[in-house]
Amino acid sequence: MRILAVADTESKYYYDCYTPGKLDGFDLILSCGDLNPEYLEFLATMSCCPVVYVRGNHDECYAQNPPGGCECAEDRLVVIDGLRILGLGGSHRYRKGENLYTEAQMRRRVQKLKFQIWRHGGFDLLLTHAPARNLNDLDTPTHRGFQCFRDLLDTCQPRFFVHGHVHMNYGVHIPRWSRYQNTIIINACDHYEFEA
Repeated sequence: MRILAVADTESKYYYDCYTPGKLDGFDLILSCGDLNPEYLEFLATMSCCPVVYVRGNHDECYAQNPPGGCECAEDRLVVIDGLRILGLGGSHRYRKGENLYTEAQMRRRVQKLKFQIWRHGGFDLLLTHAPARNLNDLDTPTHRGFQCFRDLLDTCQPRFFVHGHVHMNYGVHIPRWSRYQNTIIINACDHYEFEA
């Protein structure tokens, strides 16, 4: 399965410089949040594959204007062509607003998904906006990762963990791709292509 993951900034390559056929060959598009809903609708329209998304910390408009033609994986386990995707959007609470959670609030969201995880025999891909704690996050209130995501990786060991939120230009030490135990971690900022 060929996957395009996007997050945080609309990719000029797939949007401003789009040419017909550029999105051909993808089986799935994943959005890790903080993207204009019109951009996701564009990707859904121009590609011949599902677009699955979670919300980022700046996606307050999604409540009134969700991206049309796309599937929200927020607080759900969705299955696309046999790939089990668990979705948890948002980031650490650093101000008042939607899509911002304390560690305890995110842990409760994860707890509510335990039955879905069990019923599906686990999951293959964790789709989030924020990273996991001490795995490609930053030690600032706005870009700290969630410990409960790391706990999920320890317990369920999915094949992939795809997130955004930590932009690549925040520092040269930020990896695009890394591994934690049996899980490949991908920072989808702007765009990243991979095979599952």
